[in-house]
Amino acid sequence: QVQLTESGGALVQAGGSLRLSCAASGRTFSRGAMGWFRQAPGKEREFVAAILWSGRSIRYADSVKGRFTISRNNAKNTMYLQMNSLKPEDTAVYYCAASSPRFYPEGVPKLESDYDYWGQGTQVTVSS
Repeated sequence: QVQLTESGGALVQAGGSLRLSCAASGRTFSRGAMGWFRQAPGKEREFVAAILWSGRSIRYADSVKGRFTISRNNAKNTMYLQMNSLKPEDTAVYYCAASSPRFYPEGVPKLESDYDYWGQGTQVTVSS
């Protein structure tokens, strides 16, 4: 079993920055994909960004491309999401997710069903 714990959520003004962290413990997971999803009030959870084990293969949602940067430190079992130029529409609960190691035929996975483990979420609120 893998446990994921997010941190770093906060209230920030539009245009500001935040860095989210996701710490993993339990079974070794480091060779699987990891990703960030978010859920705004009244909306379905949506994909934000994901990264493969090597760190060289990354995918972003169009809405965050150029503003958010995903990274991971496998030695520390930790993944990060650097969020810059935040907008009110980025307000959501942000979830960390991890996938068991497998072959990803369509590249960096972006579907919820691709992920096996989830954190509890951390709240990000961007005020205008």
